[in-house]
Amino acid sequence: MKRHLLSLAALAMLAACQEKKPEGKAAEVVTETQTLDLPKPTESKKKFSEVIGWPAGKTPTAPTGFTVTEFAAGLENPRWAYVLPNGDVLVAESQTERKGIKKVVAKVNGQAKSGAEGESANRITLLRDSNGDGKPEVREVFLSGLNQPFGMLLVGNTFYVANTDGILTFPYRQGQTKITAPGKKILALPAGGYNNHWTRNLLANGDNSKIYVSVGSGSNVAENGMENEVRRANILEIAPDGSGERVYASGLRNPVGMAWEPSTKTLWTAVNERDELGDELVPDYITSVKQGAFYGWPFAYYGPTEDPRRQGERPDLVQKTVTPDVPLGAHTASLGLSFYTGTAFPAPYRNGAFVGQHGSWNRSAFSGYKVVFVPFKEGKPAGKPQDFLTGFIANPESGEVYGRPVGTFQLPDGSLLVTDDAGGKLWRVTASPTVAKR
Repeated sequence: MKRHLLSLAALAMLAACQEKKPEGKAAEVVTETQTLDLPKPTESKKKFSEVIGWPAGKTPTAPTGFTVTEFAAGLENPRWAYVLPNGDVLVAESQTERKGIKKVVAKVNGQAKSGAEGESANRITLLRDSNGDGKPEVREVFLSGLNQPFGMLLVGNTFYVANTDGILTFPYRQGQTKITAPGKKILALPAGGYNNHWTRNLLANGDNSKIYVSVGSGSNVAENGMENEVRRANILEIAPDGSGERVYASGLRNPVGMAWEPSTKTLWTAVNERDELGDELVPDYITSVKQGAFYGWPFAYYGPTEDPRRQGERPDLVQKTVTPDVPLGAHTASLGLSFYTGTAFPAPYRNGAFVGQHGSWNRSAFSGYKVVFVPFKEGKPAGKPQDFLTGFIANPESGEVYGRPVGTFQLPDGSLLVTDDAGGKLWRVTASPTVAKR
C-alpha cells in the first residue's frame, strides 16, 4: 500500500540500515523525501535471546571518543531510573521478562544468579555519586513493598511512583536516602498486560500543573476484546492530586519513554508496536504527541494502514490515524527516550534523542539490543537514527546476549546513563574533552 511521503530516515530504518557514527559525530541533516512502501504482512517468526551476563571488564561499545563504564551492578532487573535534583539516581527494580528471553544469568556479588520469569524485586534503589567520579558511594533501598514500579517523578516535596496498578505519592525532603512513610494512592490503573505492557511511566509538564501517565495495551492487537482495553494504549493526563483524568492521546500500543523536546516543549514518546505480522512489521517509533490524536492501535499501524486482523471494524479510526514521526525498525522494542540537553557531548548531539531498544523476540534475526541516537534541528528530526551504544549481543547465531538496554537518562555532568535490566547493570557514557568541543 502506498503511504505518505516520509524522510529517507524512515526508509533507512525500515531497511534496517542504521549506521555507526564515526568519531562521535551525529548524522548529517537529511531533507530529501521518497515514497515509502510498507511491506505486506508475512508469517511471524520467533528467536528468543539468552542472557549470559557480562564478562568481567567487558562493556557495551560507544563511538570513538566516548567511554563506557559500569555505574552500578548487581541490581535485580533495573528497568528504569530517575535523576533527582541533587543528582541522586533512583532505580526501579522490577519484573523480569515474560517474553524474549530464555533465562537470566547475571553476576550478583560475584555469584551467578538465575532469574525466574515473573519475579520482581518491587523496590526502588538510591545511588549517590557525590564526587561525580561515576562510582556511587551510597547505595540504599529507597522504597520497598511496591507492585512492579516503573515511572518516578518529583513535584515539589511530593514523590510519585507508578506501580503497574496505580500511582502512589510519598512526602520527600531533599537529600533523604530512604522513604518509610506510607504512600497514598491517588489513581488506580489497569494492572498487568501483554508481554511487558505492565509498565506505567510519569512525566510532569513545565509548571507541574499536569502529569502524563503512559499505559500500554493489555494485548497484542485487542484479541481479548476492546472492553478489556479501557484506559489502555493511551497517554493519560491528570492533575497532581490524581483528579481530572482525561485521555491526552490514544491508539499508542505501548508508549513507554516520554520526554519534552527541549526547543519546542512538545511531548514525545517511544512506542513499542504490535507483533505477529512478520519480520518487517510493524516498525516501533518515536513521535511527537498531539493532544487528542489517535495513533492507530489496534485498527491501523504506522498511519492509516489497516491491520488485517481488525479489517472493516473501524474505518473511521483508520482514516484519522496519525502517522508517527520517526520509525525505528520492527520489533526493536524501543522503550527508552531522552533528549540530550547537556554540553558534555559534541554539539551535533545537543537537543537530539537517545532511544533504548530492548531487542526483539519475534523476528527471525535480532533487531534492537542497542541505544540509537536521532539528531534534531529546530525541534524536528534531522537525520537518520544512528547506532550509539552497541555490543549487547554476544552471539547472534546462538541467541546469546550480555544484557538488554532499556532507559536513557542524562546525569548532571552531561554523561548518559543507560539501564540494562537483563544484565543487572547501569552503564555510564562520557565523552572525552576533545570530542566534547566538536
